[in-house]
Amino acid sequence: MWRDSFRLQIFCLLLAVLAIVVLVHNFLQLEHLDDVTVSGSNWITENNDRRTLSQTTNIARKLYCGYERQTLSKREQAEEESLLAAIQWPKPPDGKITFVQSTDPARSDFVIVKPSALFKVGDQLEVLVRMKDFQGKPKQYGGDYLQARIHSPLLKAGAVGRVVDCLNGFYKVFFTLLWPGEVKVSVSLVHPSEAIQVLLRLREERPDRVYFKSSFKSGRFSETTECNVCLPGDLPVCNFTDLYTGEPWFCYKPRKLSCASRISHAKGGYQKGLLTQEESLFFQSDVNIKRPVFPSGPDSVIVKPKAFTDSSDMDKAEDPNVSPSGYYYQDQWRPRTHRIHHFNESDDITKCLQGKVIHLFGDSTIRQWFEYLTAFVPDLVEFNLGSPKNVGPFMSVDLKRNILLKFRCHGPPIRFTTVFSSELRYIANELNGIVGGRNTAIAITIWSHFSTFPVEVYIRRLRNIRRSIIQLLDRSPKTVIVIRTANVQELGPEVSLFNSDWYSFQLDSVMRKMFSGIAVHFVDAWEMSLAHYLPHNLHPKEVIVKNQIDAFLSYVCPLQT
Repeated sequence: MWRDSFRLQIFCLLLAVLAIVVLVHNFLQLEHLDDVTVSGSNWITENNDRRTLSQTTNIARKLYCGYERQTLSKREQAEEESLLAAIQWPKPPDGKITFVQSTDPARSDFVIVKPSALFKVGDQLEVLVRMKDFQGKPKQYGGDYLQARIHSPLLKAGAVGRVVDCLNGFYKVFFTLLWPGEVKVSVSLVHPSEAIQVLLRLREERPDRVYFKSSFKSGRFSETTECNVCLPGDLPVCNFTDLYTGEPWFCYKPRKLSCASRISHAKGGYQKGLLTQEESLFFQSDVNIKRPVFPSGPDSVIVKPKAFTDSSDMDKAEDPNVSPSGYYYQDQWRPRTHRIHHFNESDDITKCLQGKVIHLFGDSTIRQWFEYLTAFVPDLVEFNLGSPKNVGPFMSVDLKRNILLKFRCHGPPIRFTTVFSSELRYIANELNGIVGGRNTAIAITIWSHFSTFPVEVYIRRLRNIRRSIIQLLDRSPKTVIVIRTANVQELGPEVSLFNSDWYSFQLDSVMRKMFSGIAVHFVDAWEMSLAHYLPHNLHPKEVIVKNQIDAFLSYVCPLQT
């Protein structure tokens, strides 16, 4: 009997040792998982089914790009293919194209079709643009990126045109004449088609050309490592993929500290030496970046007023794809699809916002709204949250009138100076935490910090935000939600490689399509910056911001008709 008892003790001891070995193995596997793979991260599909990435992909310690590892429903896949097809850009013919064969705006020209015709307000004006190369030879293919507007300087009036690429070196530009008087035409070459192909290559092949960093700290020890959506090489990584949205984000693992010791996120810098010597010739400030194309004949027409008042423009339903969506007259923006109130006095804004909570989510271009409102409305006082300057989060309050104004930046990728890790929030998750209702207004912009990544990264981010918006409107349909579009900016050789208007135009086109048909409103910052007479600026001047605010508040407090 004692032998049986001894055998039982030996057996139990072996089981205990085996259990310890399994426990240690699992612990090491978990630590390895946290540092190297994304296999255990949660993924939410369109139907809110929670899945693990291990069901869809096996990630080794090598180049990881989250946008290439998505699991999409059939509907999501079809939408993504449709969006990518819609923004496909014409390509030059195969074979090497030298600089002298590329588009020269100085040798190109435009003509107004029927400049002597009798025009009245509401008519269409057509302009034909003819592109030539640096040898003066007509271009035989399309793909140049043009911007065009009509304007009347004395009236401080302006509107954008719709450009149609004929794919043979000719471009048609269509303008709607929206005010009477002398109306001038301006056309600019933003990038030649040859430069666009370089920008396409960089977007697909070099998503790391803007890099980020995170600081890790434990006690007296600290380390800083590089972070991004895509990290090349075979080094171990920390997986910071968001558990609720599936948005991927990775940092190289610190040598000594754990991934859990991350304390901050920041912009690292911009990669240099991205272009060959020949490619760099396509990006010259005074030669082929945002250069005017001059007319070969008259550059203006005389527009007569209508014989009667016609308000048919206001009968159109709000559509983010209406072109133009509005126009300036006497420096005031006039939308074509809805009525706008101009909030010229701080008391007007106070009355509108009384009893309301305003959430502003996005980048520094919507932070301008927070700064404008806080500065313009005397009783709206900023509450010091101790946040880093220009980063946030920020909050202003008017206790007497029960007004709360909040700004928070969107989650990575974001090229801000130091953001505390605890403040890195995804807009979709923030929307899920808002109750909403008739006294809640939300404004969102997200575009500039996605320009260096393949468009699939942006589509996923918008898909998550859209899902949260639909859910919010389902539970609180009286919530006012406004999307601020992208805007144009000043460009030089370096900025063009990271934040070109062409990148922004492509993302903006995707955004308008993805949010079309749901109960959100749009502030068309793109047209409001392009149609204005002031120089292009990533952060538009106050007169433009004021018009954006007027448009936003007109949705929050619509005019009674």
